[in-house]
Amino acid sequence: MKKVAIQGIAGSFHDIAAREYFRGEEIEIIERETFQDVFETVKNDPSIIAAVAIENTIAGSLLQNHTMLKESGLKIAGEQKIRIKHNLVAIANQDIADIHEVHSHPIALRQCESFLQKNRHIKVIESDDTASSAKRVMQEGKPGVAAICGELAAELYGLEILAKGIETNKRNFTRFLIVAEENLVQDLNKGKFPNKATLAFTLPHEEGSLAKVLSILSYYGLNLSKIQSFPIIGREWEYQFHVDLMFSNYTKYQQALFAVTPLLSALQIMGEYEEGRQTI
Repeated sequence: MKKVAIQGIAGSFHDIAAREYFRGEEIEIIERETFQDVFETVKNDPSIIAAVAIENTIAGSLLQNHTMLKESGLKIAGEQKIRIKHNLVAIANQDIADIHEVHSHPIALRQCESFLQKNRHIKVIESDDTASSAKRVMQEGKPGVAAICGELAAELYGLEILAKGIETNKRNFTRFLIVAEENLVQDLNKGKFPNKATLAFTLPHEEGSLAKVLSILSYYGLNLSKIQSFPIIGREWEYQFHVDLMFSNYTKYQQALFAVTPLLSALQIMGEYEEGRQTI
């Protein structure tokens, strides 16, 4: 059985992402309080895999997770993209008019602003996590108190869905990375054919250095699907870049890396993997 560490608890969107990625397989979810705890868990036990959110189509990149991933030395085995669907849930035999208080993660609450604006009688209270909010509502069993969470959390904690799909933007997706120690990644990806890579590199502080690299990647037919810059501490106005590259020909991808490497001050291949599925 695969062991997968997540930030949060059972029923969270990290839990959903892990189960979607390993669909059809039996997995054991290891709950951790913070993302740093997740990375430390995997570093301390190379048999454990992690599912880590890396970006959201509305909120953008989780920059601290980019940094922790690079510093951890772990490798990316794959990715999973899931549609974020929020629901108003509470104990049984209530309706929306009965609810006077709702708990959820601050980002989830912001993503449901239109619904909450239409229901101003509901007091909004921020909490650590969507699933833990649902679990607390179940444990306390108070009428009039609700949570905003996914369907899995409602099911796990025996709560009724009072309003389904209350997120304002229906094109709300989060991308999760599946990461592990390098040897385990090789085992996970046996028989798979990578068509995506995540790289981290730094450039000399010279005019046109980034443009030269991007031109070479384009010449070899690589699609730059994401680029994120990070300031280099102690080196003013110099940056490290994290990029996601898509390719259909692995040989050309390798040739492109060979061609750009002399132009780079440093290069780290954080993972080569198959583009992930996206749930709708």
